[in-house]
Parts: sequence; structure tokens; C-alpha cells
Amino acid sequence: MATAAKDLYSVLGVPKGAPADEIKKAYRRLARENHPDKNPGDTVAEERFKEIQTAYDVLRDPEKRKAYDQFGSSDGRRGFDPRGAGGFDFDIGDLGDLFGGIFGRGAGRQQSRAQRGADLEAHVNLSFEDSLRGIETKIPVEVETACRDCGGSGAKPGTSPKVCPECRGRGVTSESQGLFALSQPCPRCRGNGTVIEDPCPSCHGTGRERRTKRYSVKIPAGVKDGTRIRLKGKGEAGVAAGPPGDLHVVTRVAASPVYQRRGADLVVEVPVSLADAALGTEVEVPTPEGAVSLKVPAGSEHGKLLRIKGRGAPKLKGGKGDVLARLKLEVPKKLNKKQRELYEQLRKVP
Repeated sequence: MATAAKDLYSVLGVPKGAPADEIKKAYRRLARENHPDKNPGDTVAEERFKEIQTAYDVLRDPEKRKAYDQFGSSDGRRGFDPRGAGGFDFDIGDLGDLFGGIFGRGAGRQQSRAQRGADLEAHVNLSFEDSLRGIETKIPVEVETACRDCGGSGAKPGTSPKVCPECRGRGVTSESQGLFALSQPCPRCRGNGTVIEDPCPSCHGTGRERRTKRYSVKIPAGVKDGTRIRLKGKGEAGVAAGPPGDLHVVTRVAASPVYQRRGADLVVEVPVSLADAALGTEVEVPTPEGAVSLKVPAGSEHGKLLRIKGRGAPKLKGGKGDVLARLKLEVPKKLNKKQRELYEQLRKVP
């Protein structure tokens, strides 16, 4: 009796209704963790890798996934009679579309193995002042690139990979299972279609190496702590001529001793005496472009916000925020004789 196949969604660790991008993300993560090159000699990881590849081949294709959802079950199979018995009425040709690349007629077609490179993330530290005016800087990034000695082929310089003799370059092998032919990644070439008889001594046949590159990045004026800047194509190199990933630069902005940032607005505390708050006055308020004189209305309370328009942080899409002066009433801790007399008189006034 054949062993029940695993549910394809469970293999990738995603729910049945998972969107395509979640399925793709799960596949990439699991494929990296279980790839035979990363786990040499680990047969469990190799079998796991085959399961992951098989599940992704079906679930990434909308038509195959639709058919699988319709005719599959939690264990990946469902009994049926090709003549219509068992309560199912469909053309047996549908099953070829369902598992193209796994069963039947799809087994003879080798799908492209090109994969997009992984995205990378790097951080850049900025002073508060630099975040407001913007700068251009260089950041070091460790990336995985094609081996410089073998050009990414994995074969020793002067040699080249050979067509796999077991699968004849198809990357898959087939095994008859009665009505169907079960197809799986070739165990000899691990689905690559080629084998390396004389590995490159520098990369040990992987075709890749890690190098530190320095990229120039423009930090626009007005970035905040945690702003992400994407450098397209500056991530990991793709696999089998696939496109490279992207580099995401995340800003880390130091706190300001003067301002508290609120979006594009800058909040600054301005001390005023009780008398000035009661009678009104003018104060000097610091802004990134220099001090500005601001009128404090009579009767102002502690914590009142006074706005200076257009003197705040630059907005990434144009314009500037405001500077918000927060009044901080200063209560004298010690009074001389004259001050005490005046406050006593003030307290008696109704």
C-alpha cells in the first residue's frame, strides 16, 4: 500500500488560504534551511527539501493549486475511479494539470530553476541634525555573490558542469506508479540537471562566496528613526541567472537634546515665569534654522502649545512641519523678602 502523501500546505507550514506571497516566502525560508548544499550528507534534510520543492511546484501555480484544493485532502490524496466511480466526475486529464511536474505528462518538462536573490537589511546611524538635512554616506554590506574564480559555475576553473547522466539534464526522475508516473528531483544532481565532477577549490562547488561591498546611499532630509530606503538589485545574487534581491537600509536616528519629534513637527519646551505667563511676553524659541521671537499671550497656562509654521522637519514628499513651543511655567523655589511680600499681596487680591 502506498504511503499517504503529506498535505502540501502543511509541508510549507502555511494555512490553506495563504496568499501567494506568503507561500513564496515560506518556500524560500524552508528551501534555504534544508538545501543539500547547506546540509551535506543529511538525508533527512534532503528528503525534506524534495517535499518542499514538490509542494511549492503545485501551490505556486494558480491552476494546479485550484485543482489540488478541489480534489485533494488533508493527506494529499483522495480515492477515485477514473470511470466515474466513487462520487467524482472529472476528466482524468485534469489530474495531469493538477500535478504537472509531479505526475503524468508534466514530468517530462523541467521548470526553470532561476530564483531571485534574497533581500538584505543594513542599518545606518545618523545624528538628529543629519536626519533633518540629509546626507550621502557609504555603508558596508556582506553579500553572497558569484564565485570570482569559477564565475558561479561551481566547477574548477578550466572545467564546466556536465549533464547529469542519471536524469539526462531534466533535473527529475520518474517512477511508474500504476496509472501515473511519480516524478521527483533527481537524487544525483539534486534537481540541477548538471553535476560537477571537479569542484572549484575556492567555493567547494557551491559557485558562491561571501564578500563585503560598500554601497553609496543618499539619505533624504527628514528621515525618522526606522525609515527604510530600498536599493534595488543590491541584495544577494540570484540563483541560476535569477535576478538579485534588494538592499533595505534602515535609519537609526539619535535622540535630540532639544526637540521631541512628532511626525514632521518638532516640539521644544520654552520656560516662562508665572508673571510672564500671566501678563504676556515675548520669548526666543530655537528652531533648526535659528532662533525665532514668539509672542506669549497673557493668561497662558502651563503646557500650552504655540505654533511656528514651516520651521520643523522636512517632509519626504515636500514641505516642512512646524515647531511647537510648549510653555513650561517656572515656579520659584526660593523667594527673597520683597518677592514674598508681593506674592502675599497678590494672594489677598480677590
